Amino acid sequence: MMMIRHGQSEFNVIYAKTRKDPGIRDPRLTDLGKEQARKASDHLRPLGLTRIIASPYWRTLETAEVIAEALDLPISTNPIVGEHCAFVSDLGSPVADLRERWPHVEFGDLADEWWPNFVEEHHHVDSRARAFRDWARAVEPRHDILVVSHWGFLRALTGHEMPNCGMLRFDPVSGHPGGGDIVAPRDAW
Repeated sequence: MMMIRHGQSEFNVIYAKTRKDPGIRDPRLTDLGKEQARKASDHLRPLGLTRIIASPYWRTLETAEVIAEALDLPISTNPIVGEHCAFVSDLGSPVADLRERWPHVEFGDLADEWWPNFVEEHHHVDSRARAFRDWARAVEPRHDILVVSHWGFLRALTGHEMPNCGMLRFDPVSGHPGGGDIVAPRDAW
């Protein structure tokens, strides 16, 4: 299973400079973030992926869309791989708005307000990461899936702090609780 963090978002640009929450709800990708996703698709092309699972945030859906178009893959969503809710940017968009923007994405029975309505304690995101690992262990085959997620969730799941569009190979069956081999190193793009 491949994991990728979304491309650079509007939040990432401001937060990197100020280390303060800029108050941007469900931020979009920057032009650089879209280019990062295009370059990531080149690295993913030879892997034989057949589907993408994305967090339902705008930035992950935009990243997934760029990759899906390049690799001709379907996209579905799962809020379990959503960001560790700590900033205004981690308040999502209503599912009706997402369905209108991405009519080709499978949203399943996603609630209209699917994001956490509280600042998530670390044990909450760790619990989601364990639940995802359990789900991923049961999925066969796993090698053909790309999951588009976030810094906080990927850190909880694997122990790695991923850069924008950083990728890793994740083995949910391995004995290591984090698990994951970095495929694209920091600042690869």
